Amino acid sequence: MKLNQLPLGTRFEYQGKILTKTGPMTGATEKGGSVFIPKFAVLKAVDGEAPPPPPEAARTVDADTVLAAFEAYHGTAMRLVDESGRMALAAARARFMGALDHDDGSA
Repeated sequence: MKLNQLPLGTRFEYQGKILTKTGPMTGATEKGGSVFIPKFAVLKAVDGEAPPPPPEAARTVDADTVLAAFEAYHGTAMRLVDESGRMALAAARARFMGALDHDDGSA
């Protein structure tokens, strides 16, 4: 496990020492000294400590659902603005749709 997975106050083992997480990259020894923990460090769980929570699953949204919501929003916005506003919104819509055409293909 990595330090960024642990909440503050969690005990862990690093280089044979039992430490308590005190900051984003620091741990305190049982005697009160501070130790820098590099991001790449692999830590061991200490008996009696809860393991870190599993990472949250990435949220996915269907591309067709996003486009339908965007078009509904765009239609409402177009009805609420004057002619110069509609021109600006049309240009913004074109940029938005163009950005989707040039992405990694996941949309």
